[in-house]
Amino acid sequence: MSAEVLEARFGSETIRFSVVRRVRKTLSISVLPDQQVEVVAPEDASSERIVEKVRKRAPWICKQLRYYDQFQPKTPERRYIGGETHLYLGRQYKLKVIPGIQNSVKMQRGQLMVWSTKPDRAAHTRELVRDWMLQRAQIKFAERLDICRGRFPDPEKVIPNSIIIRELKSRWGSMTGRKNLVINRVLISASTEAIDYVITHELCHVGHPHHGPAFFDLLGRVMPDWEKRKLKLERQMA
Repeated sequence: MSAEVLEARFGSETIRFSVVRRVRKTLSISVLPDQQVEVVAPEDASSERIVEKVRKRAPWICKQLRYYDQFQPKTPERRYIGGETHLYLGRQYKLKVIPGIQNSVKMQRGQLMVWSTKPDRAAHTRELVRDWMLQRAQIKFAERLDICRGRFPDPEKVIPNSIIIRELKSRWGSMTGRKNLVINRVLISASTEAIDYVITHELCHVGHPHHGPAFFDLLGRVMPDWEKRKLKLERQMA
């Protein structure tokens, strides 16, 4: 469903937020890494009720916005030219583009090596690197899912129906109502520690859809250092 945009005043601050209405009974508020505030509300919730809820949660919202502000500005967009660096599993690798009779990408001697039939075309190099990263993500995320499930008292209860790797604008991952685990494809750039945090976080949503006390109690039990991992993720991917 399309989102509407509302505002709530809190002292001298104006909190601008988007509202997504869904078939549900409760209202939830999220502050996303790109400093967007998102409210998921019941379909029949009035705008006045939503604004009042945001106003009550304003101290927490402002605290989260200040937290994410430390990671601005974001790393400049990659140009996919030889010599620049690219993150893979938390480490920087220098990109090297080599003319070739066929297209190929490999990690070799600490470099991201790209053999390309069109070495002078950055757009072509971009597609080769992105395709390779996606292939690695499909393998690595499945591996880490099995490991993360082992953290839970009953791993069989947190098996998602599928893993969906997708380009997400402002989230690292999500667990859909149909128990599909959605992971941001760019997470392959993060360290294994950070990837495990995102997957474990989303697995906790299988039994606890919202970020309530029960959710954080479970997350704290299965991953006691989750806050440290979360901070590492935000710093790596800034």
